[in-house]
Order: sequence, then structure tokens, then C-alpha cells
Amino acid sequence: MARIPPMFATQLILLSLLSSFALILVRGEDDHDFVTAMDRDLLGLKKEKLSHFRLYWHDIVAGKNPSSIGVVKSPGNSSTFFGAGKYNGSTITVLGRNSALNKVREMQVIGGSGLFRFARGYVEARTHTFTPSTGDAIVEYNCYVLHY
Repeated sequence: MARIPPMFATQLILLSLLSSFALILVRGEDDHDFVTAMDRDLLGLKKEKLSHFRLYWHDIVAGKNPSSIGVVKSPGNSSTFFGAGKYNGSTITVLGRNSALNKVREMQVIGGSGLFRFARGYVEARTHTFTPSTGDAIVEYNCYVLHY
């Protein structure tokens, strides 16, 4: 088996490093194939709008006629689904701590689908009634959503 002299190995490594640095310098900073500036018209995006939604969540879990049944514990984020009208099939995704024990809390809108694609904004939740013994609550949600 042939041995490479140590001096030649050092020169080979140095030559490899210099050629790779030269390649990086030649390619430069202008080569960003992974990102492209897009025209919003290509995506069908028009002028950004601010929408305000006021929703009341009746979370009644006790008694003969509950309005809510616990199935799975929420992972901390939730989507509000619109099932009729102009926003039919669209969703707004909200993330944040929503403890019913706090009278007022604020959560962020982190996205959406349908008419709320690229949505951002915030939600302010206010607890109107809360019964700790049963877990029943009525909460007002004011959603301020910027969308296209």
C-alpha cells in the first residue's frame, strides 16, 4: 500500500480548503434559490383588510342539557371554523393561554385558511360567567384579524 508523504497530505488538504473557499466567494451572496420574491397578484391577494368578529362561547358542561362535551384536551391552540355565509369553510387559528380564571386575556391569531389565508391579529377573551364547581362558562371573544 502506497504511503502519502506528510508534506504532500498537508498541501492537499490546504489546496482543498482554498478551492472550497474560492468556490464560496465565486458563488457569492446573490444566489438564494431557496427564496423568491412573489407578486401578491399571482396568489390572488388583494388589499389587506381588518375584520372584527364578536363571538360568545357558551361552554356549559353540567346539567341535563350541556352545550359542550369534553372529547380531547386542547394542545393549546384552537381553530375557529366558519360553517356558513361569506366565510364558509374558512378558519382562524388562535394560539395562547386561555385560562377561564382570568377575567380578560389576549391571544394571538397565527394564521388561517380560506378567506383568512395569511391571517394575523389578536383575540381578546372576557369571561362573563364562570362556575368553578361545574366548569360552566360564558366567554366573549373579540377577534381582530388582518387578512387579504
